[in-house]
Amino acid sequence: MEIEAVTIDAYGTLVTLRDPVPALRAALADRDVERGTADVQHAFEAEVAFYVARSHEGRDEAALALLRRDCAGVFLEALAAELDPADFAAAFLASLSFAELPGARAACGELRAAGLRLAVVSNWDIGLHDHLEALGLDAVVDAVVTSAEAGAPKPEPAVFELALARLGVDDVTHAVHVGDAASDREGALAAGLRFEPAPLADAAQRILA
Repeated sequence: MEIEAVTIDAYGTLVTLRDPVPALRAALADRDVERGTADVQHAFEAEVAFYVARSHEGRDEAALALLRRDCAGVFLEALAAELDPADFAAAFLASLSFAELPGARAACGELRAAGLRLAVVSNWDIGLHDHLEALGLDAVVDAVVTSAEAGAPKPEPAVFELALARLGVDDVTHAVHVGDAASDREGALAAGLRFEPAPLADAAQRILA
């Protein structure tokens, strides 16, 4: 089957998160709240669990601001830190720094050089666009589509369908999704795409073989 397009998961496939705990501890200390590394790590994990289930709610700037406030609130509550979540949200966001995964940029280049159209397809709020732009990764794909824009997270097929529409792919069997999570595999298959597991560099070689 001729492949026309590749959709790529963001977190864990294209990018990863640098350790946010030192920056979070510093932000807390600036506000006279001292907490240990383990406590901050635990609170961050609580925030992640809260966010993952709600990332698709950050569909516009107003909704995203509320989501970020609520995420900061979960983090602060887990630390029993009496700070205003609305005031702390910016510092919390500033602690999140992403990095591209090894080989991911080059793999995108190889896929595009072969004439394939690429889209990032991710369970993320609309802020993903800014994160990828900051890394220059928006320039190595043809579209970035989040679950927030699609209105539903993977494994529901809506985000895949939206991505393929933006890429101009009419036949889903001509597309492959690369990801690292069960929701990637389940969502891709539900939408009718082929699935290849991350790492992206290895998946690209299989797709181009």
